[in-house]
Amino acid sequence: MRIQLSDHFTYRRLIRFTGPSILMMIFTSVYGMVDGFFISNYVGPTPFAAVNLIMPFIMIFGAVGMVFGTGGTALVSMLQGMGQKDKADRTFSFLIYFTIAVGIISSLIGWITVPAVARALGAADSMLPYCVHYTRVCMIGNTAFILQNMFQAFLITAEKPHFGFMVTLAAGAANMILDALFMGALGYGVRGAAAATVIGQCIGGLIPLIYFMLPGQNSSLRLVAAGFDAKALVRSCTNGLSEFLSDISMSVVSMLYNIQLMKFVGESGVAAYGVIMYANFIFVGVYFGYTIGAAPVIGYHYGAGNKQELHSLLEEKSDPDCLLHGGPYRFGGNICRIADRNIRGI
Repeated sequence: MRIQLSDHFTYRRLIRFTGPSILMMIFTSVYGMVDGFFISNYVGPTPFAAVNLIMPFIMIFGAVGMVFGTGGTALVSMLQGMGQKDKADRTFSFLIYFTIAVGIISSLIGWITVPAVARALGAADSMLPYCVHYTRVCMIGNTAFILQNMFQAFLITAEKPHFGFMVTLAAGAANMILDALFMGALGYGVRGAAAATVIGQCIGGLIPLIYFMLPGQNSSLRLVAAGFDAKALVRSCTNGLSEFLSDISMSVVSMLYNIQLMKFVGESGVAAYGVIMYANFIFVGVYFGYTIGAAPVIGYHYGAGNKQELHSLLEEKSDPDCLLHGGPYRFGGNICRIADRNIRGI
Protein backbone atom coordinates (compact mmCIF):
# COMPACT_ATOMS: atom_id res chain seq x y z
CA MET A 1 0.00 0.00 0.00
CA ARG A 2 1.35 3.41 -1.00
CA ILE A 3 2.30 5.69 1.88
CA GLN A 4 1.59 9.39 1.39
CA LEU A 5 3.00 12.41 3.20
CA SER A 6 -0.52 13.32 4.32
CA ASP A 7 -0.97 10.00 6.16
CA HIS A 8 -0.92 9.55 9.92
CA PHE A 9 2.48 8.04 10.77
CA THR A 10 2.91 5.40 13.43
CA TYR A 11 6.30 3.89 14.23
CA ARG A 12 5.75 1.08 11.75
CA ARG A 13 4.53 3.34 8.94
CA LEU A 14 7.39 5.78 9.47
CA ILE A 15 9.98 3.00 9.37
CA ARG A 16 8.37 1.61 6.20
CA PHE A 17 8.46 5.05 4.59
CA THR A 18 12.06 5.87 5.57
CA GLY A 19 13.38 2.34 5.02
CA PRO A 20 14.13 2.77 1.29
CA SER A 21 16.04 6.01 1.90
CA ILE A 22 18.10 4.33 4.64
CA LEU A 23 18.90 1.41 2.33
CA MET A 24 19.65 3.90 -0.45
CA MET A 25 22.30 5.67 1.63
CA ILE A 26 23.78 2.40 2.91
CA PHE A 27 24.06 1.02 -0.61
CA THR A 28 25.69 4.25 -1.80
CA SER A 29 28.33 3.74 0.91
CA VAL A 30 28.84 0.10 -0.01
CA TYR A 31 29.51 0.71 -3.69
CA GLY A 32 31.99 3.41 -2.66
CA MET A 33 33.83 0.65 -0.81
CA VAL A 34 33.82 -1.46 -3.96
CA ASP A 35 35.65 1.36 -5.79
CA GLY A 36 38.38 1.20 -3.17
CA PHE A 37 38.54 -2.59 -3.38
CA PHE A 38 39.14 -2.63 -7.13
CA ILE A 39 41.62 0.25 -7.07
CA SER A 40 43.71 -1.32 -4.30
CA ASN A 41 43.68 -4.80 -5.84
CA TYR A 42 43.93 -4.02 -9.57
CA VAL A 43 45.83 -0.71 -9.70
CA GLY A 44 47.97 -0.65 -6.57
CA PRO A 45 48.48 0.90 -3.13
CA THR A 46 49.77 4.26 -4.39
CA PRO A 47 46.69 4.97 -6.58
CA PHE A 48 44.46 3.79 -3.71
CA ALA A 49 46.14 6.23 -1.33
CA ALA A 50 45.90 8.99 -3.95
CA VAL A 51 42.16 8.49 -4.44
CA ASN A 52 41.56 8.48 -0.68
CA LEU A 53 43.65 11.62 -0.35
CA ILE A 54 41.66 13.58 -2.93
CA MET A 55 38.21 12.07 -2.23
CA PRO A 56 37.23 14.59 0.50
CA PHE A 57 37.82 17.40 -2.01
CA ILE A 58 35.50 15.71 -4.49
CA MET A 59 32.84 15.13 -1.84
CA ILE A 60 32.71 18.84 -1.05
CA PHE A 61 31.18 19.43 -4.48
CA GLY A 62 28.56 16.77 -3.87
CA ALA A 63 27.55 18.54 -0.66
CA VAL A 64 25.94 21.24 -2.80
CA GLY A 65 23.24 18.70 -3.64
CA MET A 66 22.57 18.20 0.06
CA VAL A 67 22.00 21.94 0.52
CA PHE A 68 19.28 22.16 -2.10
CA GLY A 69 18.05 18.64 -1.46
CA THR A 70 17.40 18.84 2.28
CA GLY A 71 16.69 22.57 2.39
CA GLY A 72 14.52 22.49 -0.72
CA THR A 73 12.67 19.38 0.43
CA ALA A 74 11.53 21.09 3.62
CA LEU A 75 10.29 24.12 1.66
CA VAL A 76 8.58 22.16 -1.12
CA SER A 77 6.90 19.68 1.25
CA MET A 78 5.63 22.61 3.32
CA LEU A 79 4.09 24.16 0.18
CA GLN A 80 2.47 20.80 -0.61
CA GLY A 81 1.00 20.70 2.87
CA MET A 82 -0.40 24.21 2.35
CA GLY A 83 -2.15 22.96 -0.79
CA GLN A 84 -0.01 25.10 -3.12
CA LYS A 85 0.92 22.36 -5.58
CA ASP A 86 1.70 24.68 -8.51
CA LYS A 87 4.05 26.77 -6.39
CA ALA A 88 5.65 23.60 -5.03
CA ASP A 89 6.33 22.42 -8.60
CA ARG A 90 7.76 25.81 -9.61
CA THR A 91 9.99 25.97 -6.52
CA PHE A 92 11.19 22.41 -7.06
CA SER A 93 11.90 23.12 -10.74
CA PHE A 94 13.78 26.35 -10.04
CA LEU A 95 16.00 24.61 -7.50
CA ILE A 96 16.80 21.85 -9.99
CA TYR A 97 17.69 24.33 -12.76
CA PHE A 98 19.78 26.45 -10.40
CA THR A 99 21.61 23.37 -9.11
CA ILE A 100 22.50 22.33 -12.66
CA ALA A 101 24.08 25.75 -13.25
CA VAL A 102 25.99 25.54 -9.96
CA GLY A 103 27.15 22.03 -10.86
CA ILE A 104 28.61 23.14 -14.19
CA ILE A 105 30.47 26.06 -12.63
CA SER A 106 31.80 24.00 -9.72
CA SER A 107 32.99 21.31 -12.13
CA LEU A 108 35.18 23.84 -13.92
CA ILE A 109 36.55 25.06 -10.59
CA GLY A 110 37.38 21.51 -9.53
CA TRP A 111 39.04 20.70 -12.86
CA ILE A 112 41.31 23.76 -12.66
CA THR A 113 42.23 23.69 -8.98
CA VAL A 114 42.83 19.97 -8.35
CA PRO A 115 46.65 20.02 -8.89
CA ALA A 116 47.08 22.81 -6.35
CA VAL A 117 44.65 21.17 -3.91
CA ALA A 118 46.42 17.81 -4.16
CA ARG A 119 49.76 19.49 -3.45
CA ALA A 120 48.25 21.34 -0.49
CA LEU A 121 46.97 18.04 0.90
CA GLY A 122 50.51 16.66 0.82
CA ALA A 123 50.37 14.46 -2.29
CA ALA A 124 53.75 13.00 -3.12
CA ASP A 125 55.06 13.19 -6.69
CA SER A 126 54.08 9.55 -7.22
CA MET A 127 50.49 10.27 -6.10
CA LEU A 128 49.86 13.59 -7.87
CA PRO A 129 49.04 12.23 -11.37
CA TYR A 130 46.50 9.78 -9.91
CA CYS A 131 44.84 12.55 -7.88
CA VAL A 132 44.54 14.78 -10.94
CA HIS A 133 43.37 12.05 -13.34
CA TYR A 134 40.74 10.68 -10.97
CA THR A 135 39.35 14.08 -10.01
CA ARG A 136 39.18 15.48 -13.53
CA VAL A 137 37.25 12.51 -14.81
CA CYS A 138 34.91 12.79 -11.81
CA MET A 139 34.35 16.47 -12.59
CA ILE A 140 32.80 15.41 -15.91
CA GLY A 141 29.99 13.79 -13.95
CA ASN A 142 29.98 16.27 -11.06
CA THR A 143 26.66 17.87 -12.05
CA ALA A 144 25.01 14.44 -12.20
CA PHE A 145 26.56 13.62 -8.81
CA ILE A 146 25.07 16.77 -7.28
CA LEU A 147 21.68 15.99 -8.83
CA GLN A 148 21.87 12.42 -7.52
CA ASN A 149 22.33 13.74 -3.97
CA MET A 150 19.52 16.22 -4.49
CA PHE A 151 17.05 13.71 -5.92
CA GLN A 152 17.67 11.33 -3.04
CA ALA A 153 15.76 13.86 -0.94
CA PHE A 154 13.22 15.03 -3.52
CA LEU A 155 12.11 11.53 -4.49
CA ILE A 156 10.96 11.12 -0.90
CA THR A 157 9.01 14.38 -1.16
CA ALA A 158 7.47 13.09 -4.39
CA GLU A 159 6.32 10.02 -2.40
CA LYS A 160 8.61 7.78 -4.47
CA PRO A 161 11.11 6.38 -1.95
CA HIS A 162 11.11 2.92 -3.56
CA PHE A 163 11.84 4.42 -6.98
CA GLY A 164 14.73 6.35 -5.44
CA PHE A 165 16.14 3.16 -3.98
CA MET A 166 15.83 1.31 -7.30
CA VAL A 167 17.65 4.13 -9.11
CA THR A 168 20.45 4.05 -6.53
CA LEU A 169 20.58 0.26 -6.83
CA ALA A 170 20.95 0.53 -10.61
CA ALA A 171 23.62 3.23 -10.29
CA GLY A 172 25.57 1.20 -7.75
CA ALA A 173 25.32 -2.03 -9.77
CA ALA A 174 26.56 -0.23 -12.89
CA ASN A 175 29.46 1.22 -10.93
CA MET A 176 30.48 -2.17 -9.54
CA ILE A 177 30.22 -3.99 -12.87
CA LEU A 178 32.10 -1.28 -14.74
CA ASP A 179 34.80 -1.18 -12.04
CA ALA A 180 35.43 -4.87 -12.69
CA LEU A 181 35.39 -4.31 -16.46
CA PHE A 182 37.45 -1.12 -16.68
CA MET A 183 40.09 -2.02 -14.07
CA GLY A 184 40.01 -5.80 -14.05
CA ALA A 185 39.48 -6.78 -17.69
CA LEU A 186 40.59 -3.69 -19.61
CA GLY A 187 43.27 -2.32 -17.27
CA TYR A 188 42.22 1.33 -17.52
CA GLY A 189 43.52 2.09 -14.04
CA VAL A 190 42.39 5.07 -11.99
CA ARG A 191 40.73 6.71 -14.99
CA GLY A 192 38.64 3.56 -15.39
CA ALA A 193 37.56 3.73 -11.75
CA ALA A 194 36.54 7.36 -12.17
CA ALA A 195 34.71 6.61 -15.43
CA ALA A 196 32.72 3.84 -13.74
CA THR A 197 31.82 6.24 -10.94
CA VAL A 198 30.71 8.92 -13.40
CA ILE A 199 28.49 6.51 -15.33
CA GLY A 200 26.87 5.38 -12.08
CA GLN A 201 26.33 9.01 -11.08
CA CYS A 202 24.73 9.78 -14.44
CA ILE A 203 22.28 6.94 -13.88
CA GLY A 204 21.50 8.22 -10.38
CA GLY A 205 21.18 11.85 -11.44
CA LEU A 206 19.70 11.80 -14.94
CA ILE A 207 17.05 9.07 -14.63
CA PRO A 208 15.12 11.00 -11.94
CA LEU A 209 15.56 14.20 -13.97
CA ILE A 210 13.97 12.55 -17.00
CA TYR A 211 11.28 10.98 -14.83
CA PHE A 212 10.18 14.34 -13.43
CA MET A 213 10.14 15.83 -16.95
CA LEU A 214 7.82 13.19 -18.39
CA PRO A 215 4.14 14.15 -18.60
CA GLY A 216 1.59 12.00 -16.83
CA GLN A 217 3.99 10.44 -14.33
CA ASN A 218 2.42 9.36 -11.07
CA SER A 219 4.26 11.77 -8.81
CA SER A 220 3.33 14.62 -6.51
CA LEU A 221 6.15 16.68 -8.08
CA ARG A 222 7.07 17.46 -11.67
CA LEU A 223 9.43 19.74 -13.56
CA VAL A 224 7.77 22.81 -15.04
CA ALA A 225 8.86 26.19 -16.39
CA ALA A 226 10.15 28.35 -13.56
CA GLY A 227 11.73 31.78 -13.23
CA PHE A 228 14.36 32.92 -10.78
CA ASP A 229 13.06 32.84 -7.20
CA ALA A 230 15.47 34.58 -4.84
CA LYS A 231 13.27 34.02 -1.80
CA ALA A 232 13.06 30.26 -2.38
CA LEU A 233 16.81 30.14 -2.98
CA VAL A 234 17.64 31.92 0.28
CA ARG A 235 15.19 29.86 2.31
CA SER A 236 16.45 26.59 0.85
CA CYS A 237 20.10 27.50 1.38
CA THR A 238 19.64 28.67 4.96
CA ASN A 239 17.50 25.65 5.74
CA GLY A 240 19.95 23.19 4.22
CA LEU A 241 23.00 24.89 5.69
CA SER A 242 23.26 22.45 8.61
CA GLU A 243 23.53 19.42 6.29
CA PHE A 244 26.01 21.29 4.08
CA LEU A 245 28.23 22.19 7.04
CA SER A 246 27.97 18.63 8.34
CA ASP A 247 29.21 17.25 5.01
CA ILE A 248 31.87 19.93 4.66
CA SER A 249 33.15 19.37 8.19
CA MET A 250 33.60 15.65 7.54
CA SER A 251 35.54 16.41 4.35
CA VAL A 252 37.70 19.05 6.06
CA VAL A 253 38.48 16.73 8.98
CA SER A 254 39.44 13.98 6.52
CA MET A 255 41.69 16.42 4.67
CA LEU A 256 43.43 17.43 7.90
CA TYR A 257 43.88 13.79 8.88
CA ASN A 258 45.35 13.00 5.47
CA ILE A 259 47.78 15.91 5.65
CA GLN A 260 49.11 14.68 8.99
CA LEU A 261 49.17 11.05 7.88
CA MET A 262 51.19 11.94 4.79
CA LYS A 263 53.59 13.87 6.99
CA PHE A 264 54.13 11.20 9.64
CA VAL A 265 53.22 7.85 8.05
CA GLY A 266 53.00 8.31 4.28
CA GLU A 267 50.83 6.61 1.69
CA SER A 268 50.09 3.56 3.84
CA GLY A 269 48.60 5.77 6.56
CA VAL A 270 46.24 7.48 4.11
CA ALA A 271 45.22 4.09 2.70
CA ALA A 272 44.50 2.69 6.17
CA TYR A 273 42.46 5.76 7.13
CA GLY A 274 40.51 5.40 3.88
CA VAL A 275 39.52 1.83 4.81
CA ILE A 276 38.29 3.02 8.22
CA MET A 277 36.23 5.79 6.64
CA TYR A 278 34.60 3.35 4.21
CA ALA A 279 33.25 1.40 7.18
CA ASN A 280 32.19 4.61 8.93
CA PHE A 281 30.18 5.75 5.90
CA ILE A 282 27.81 2.80 6.33
CA PHE A 283 26.81 3.90 9.82
CA VAL A 284 26.56 7.55 8.79
CA GLY A 285 24.36 6.43 5.89
CA VAL A 286 21.75 5.08 8.31
CA TYR A 287 21.51 8.46 10.02
CA PHE A 288 21.38 10.48 6.81
CA GLY A 289 18.94 8.08 5.19
CA TYR A 290 16.52 8.34 8.08
CA THR A 291 16.79 12.14 8.21
CA ILE A 292 16.20 12.50 4.47
CA GLY A 293 13.21 10.17 4.65
CA ALA A 294 11.54 11.75 7.69
CA ALA A 295 12.06 15.44 6.89
CA PRO A 296 9.39 15.73 4.12
CA VAL A 297 6.79 14.20 6.44
CA ILE A 298 7.40 16.89 9.03
CA GLY A 299 7.55 19.63 6.39
CA TYR A 300 4.22 18.55 4.91
CA HIS A 301 2.34 18.52 8.22
CA TYR A 302 4.01 21.78 9.23
CA GLY A 303 2.67 23.42 6.06
CA ALA A 304 -0.75 21.83 6.56
CA GLY A 305 -0.91 23.18 10.11
CA ASN A 306 -1.57 19.68 11.43
CA LYS A 307 -0.34 20.24 14.97
CA GLN A 308 -1.65 16.93 16.26
CA GLU A 309 0.40 14.98 13.74
CA LEU A 310 3.49 17.09 14.43
CA HIS A 311 3.15 16.38 18.13
CA SER A 312 2.78 12.71 17.27
CA LEU A 313 6.03 12.81 15.32
CA LEU A 314 8.08 15.01 17.60
CA GLU A 315 7.00 14.50 21.20
CA GLU A 316 6.93 11.49 23.49
CA LYS A 317 3.83 11.47 25.64
CA SER A 318 0.51 9.72 25.93
CA ASP A 319 -2.73 11.44 25.08
CA PRO A 320 -5.75 9.21 25.72
CA ASP A 321 -8.07 11.91 24.38
CA CYS A 322 -6.51 11.98 20.92
CA LEU A 323 -8.80 10.20 18.47
CA LEU A 324 -6.93 10.47 15.19
CA HIS A 325 -7.89 7.67 12.81
CA GLY A 326 -10.70 6.42 15.01
CA GLY A 327 -8.97 5.77 18.31
CA PRO A 328 -6.35 6.79 20.82
CA TYR A 329 -2.70 6.17 20.08
CA ARG A 330 0.63 6.77 21.77
CA PHE A 331 2.51 9.76 20.43
CA GLY A 332 5.56 8.85 18.43
CA GLY A 333 8.48 9.93 20.60
CA ASN A 334 11.90 11.21 19.65
CA ILE A 335 12.04 9.22 16.42
CA CYS A 336 11.75 12.36 14.27
CA ARG A 337 13.45 14.90 16.48
CA ILE A 338 16.59 14.90 14.34
CA ALA A 339 14.64 15.58 11.16
CA ASP A 340 12.84 18.51 12.81
CA ARG A 341 15.83 20.74 12.19
CA ASN A 342 15.08 20.59 8.48
CA ILE A 343 12.01 22.81 8.89
CA ARG A 344 13.62 25.34 11.22
CA GLY A 345 13.61 28.84 9.82
CA ILE A 346 10.85 28.26 7.26
